[in-house]
Amino acid sequence: MSARDDILARVRRSPPAARPLPVWPAFAAPGTPTPAAFDEFAAALQRMGGKVADATAPADVAALVARLFPSARVIASAAPEMPGHRPLATLAHPRELDDVDVGVVRAAFGVAETGSVLLTERELVVEALGFLAQHLVVLLDPARVVATLHDAYLDAAFRDARYTILMTGPSATADIEGVLIHGAQGIRSLTVVPCAAGSSASSA
Repeated sequence: MSARDDILARVRRSPPAARPLPVWPAFAAPGTPTPAAFDEFAAALQRMGGKVADATAPADVAALVARLFPSARVIASAAPEMPGHRPLATLAHPRELDDVDVGVVRAAFGVAETGSVLLTERELVVEALGFLAQHLVVLLDPARVVATLHDAYLDAAFRDARYTILMTGPSATADIEGVLIHGAQGIRSLTVVPCAAGSSASSA
């Protein structure tokens, strides 16, 4: 046994005692009225370069994606609302998603404060879908928008997941001569579709 293996084995044999997580404080002032959560979410998302499907979008998710991305050749969907061209359950390796034009997922919830959507291993099925696709379409139930990041951390969807990402708009960088560029390291666009769970897409 190498020194490394011996050290790791000793650590595994002597784990620290489990302790309960601290109580997360509520930061909202008592009596503060709840804002129009989805409207606040949409405004924050658009500030970060994301988009919200407009009110004239078709009721069918597949038709909506076809209208938004008419030149897309490969669509990979982890959302039950529409099939994709690349079945995620049969992928041998995540790199098989490197030619995906549009990825479609359903978010666990949105965060009004930041315009973020929570994606976990359950929603993505293959985590790389959220990063290798050229464009990402996210279905979000307008009733599943929490007010702040503090509320997000308390939500069971965040707390119980193995993998989580709070995605806020498309990939962006301003490191190159101070110019903001979207799609530099990941998805080129992120479009949120207001769509209640178990239904077809609709505007909110």
